[in-house]
Amino acid sequence: MGYCYTRASVAVILADGMGGHPDGEVAAQLALESVAKLFQQEACPELSDVEAFLSNAMLQAHHHILQYGIEQAMADSPRTTLVLAVVQGGALHWTHCGDSRLYLVRQGRLIARTRDHSLVEQQHDKPVKTGPANRNVLFTCLGSPANPVFSVNVSVDLRHGDRVMLCSDGLWAALTDETIVRELSSKPVDVAVPDLVEQALRVSGNASDNVTCLALSWDTPDQIDTSDSNDEQETVTGGFFASTVQLGWSDTEAEAEELDDAAIERSIAEINEAIRRSAKKTS
Repeated sequence: MGYCYTRASVAVILADGMGGHPDGEVAAQLALESVAKLFQQEACPELSDVEAFLSNAMLQAHHHILQYGIEQAMADSPRTTLVLAVVQGGALHWTHCGDSRLYLVRQGRLIARTRDHSLVEQQHDKPVKTGPANRNVLFTCLGSPANPVFSVNVSVDLRHGDRVMLCSDGLWAALTDETIVRELSSKPVDVAVPDLVEQALRVSGNASDNVTCLALSWDTPDQIDTSDSNDEQETVTGGFFASTVQLGWSDTEAEAEELDDAAIERSIAEINEAIRRSAKKTS
């Protein structure tokens, strides 16, 4: 996960390498690097065509991963999800491939959420004819032999107090949309994000996947106090907080229960330390 920005535009990126295929973490990193490089090339300081950038970024990341697989002579290429958002001109634009999600929350309501590229999500209003084990299998991702399926969403004008969150399935699979909306609405993002991560870890227990989350809050210039800082980076990064946790679990039930609390406590400590470091940088 990460973000890059100019004085007029910001790109927020999250990728989740897919299990069952080699080097998923490499695919996720390649996707982030590819998107960031394209943004740095085209945002001068604005993107001339945001929708074209989102489409090109998705395809370039896909081909970058495929090229890596070819260069490494891999029988099966690495694969990853990707969700990408751009804020420019006071508007939010986004695209995604796979089941990493974007949430847009406004005044306690869910304004928009991406729809996973999985059978259970795409057929949520129809009977699912496959078995439970296959219901969440993705039918598209970056790095697969077939071209990725994705759509560029119509932009949404942001309002003061809006919250935008990108997350991996390790977070949203453990928590309801209602919980996510409530947490994002009731707390600053630097509190809501670690709280959501902690809740997801506790709910999932020894079945937890990696939990990655990146969120921002939107403040309009006439409603924030900038008198204490002329630093452009502070006005951008001050509204961001991100957290990612990867847990490893024991195979035995007794050890799993012991690792459960210990691993969660370590994760919470890491999150709290990240909050302290973030506070020092922006103070």
